[in-house]
Amino acid sequence: MKSRIAVLASVLLLGACAQLPDPSESAVMNLFVVTPQAPDMRYQIEIAKLTDLANHQNQLDDASMAQLLYRRGSLYDALGLSGLARIDLNRALERDPRLADAYNFLGIQYTEIEQYNYAYEMFDSALELEPEHPYALLNRGMTAYYDGRIDLASKDYQRYFESQPDDPYRVLWLYLAEVETDAEAARRNLAERRIKYANGAWGWVLNDLLLGVVDEQSFLNDYAPKHLGEDETLAERMCESYFYLGKLKQLEGDNQAAAVYFRLALTTNVYRFLEHRYAGIELQRSQQALEQQASSTKLDAQ
Repeated sequence: MKSRIAVLASVLLLGACAQLPDPSESAVMNLFVVTPQAPDMRYQIEIAKLTDLANHQNQLDDASMAQLLYRRGSLYDALGLSGLARIDLNRALERDPRLADAYNFLGIQYTEIEQYNYAYEMFDSALELEPEHPYALLNRGMTAYYDGRIDLASKDYQRYFESQPDDPYRVLWLYLAEVETDAEAARRNLAERRIKYANGAWGWVLNDLLLGVVDEQSFLNDYAPKHLGEDETLAERMCESYFYLGKLKQLEGDNQAAAVYFRLALTTNVYRFLEHRYAGIELQRSQQALEQQASSTKLDAQ
């Protein structure tokens, strides 16, 4: 299920970053690399059944057809078939314009392809229809975060955090927004929330990683691949681990190691995790930072 690859960084960076300096000496050179998650056969079987039902749509009213299309679209999304997912989600809204979940899903997809204005529209629609929607507030915060509107992201993350402060991921994303404007204050806030709200959930280890309580190598050896939840796969655990290691390396200014970690998050094929969804954007931004660094170094040498 997993193997150690001593030259992983140089292999993964081949091509796109070939002209860049050698990877830094870090835990990135000695990683667990997981087998990508295989497409779930149950999802594929359900898609086939839903498609058969859709072919008899004259027997379904609009509300039922909208739910069918939404469900099939969400399954396509979980299998990484984002184009087919968007088609079904839009068709679902044609049948039922009040389907908040479909707006939320479309907002995520527009954020993934950096179509931020459309994403805001989708999340605003979801929240207008369902003000207490369990995910739309977080996802709108994600859109603002990647759109560079950190003030708006912080507001949404703060509201999302306050509704369940013992959720380690809510704490984590609030920190990632706050650190963009005041790194020292953000670290203090993270430490205080860690002390006040932490429980035995796995995600709190990710907060410890960003705080520096757990170092990179110990995290990879002693935490990331161990004590999986009952329904948790190693690919899922490592998708999260790789992503937040990438964010840590970004914050440390090591964009080359960050790029490796984001590539690894993408290779897990855990399409439904937000960490997989946004690893592509993060990888692109790390590569851009490296290119700017290389260009600056070249200018200094002239």
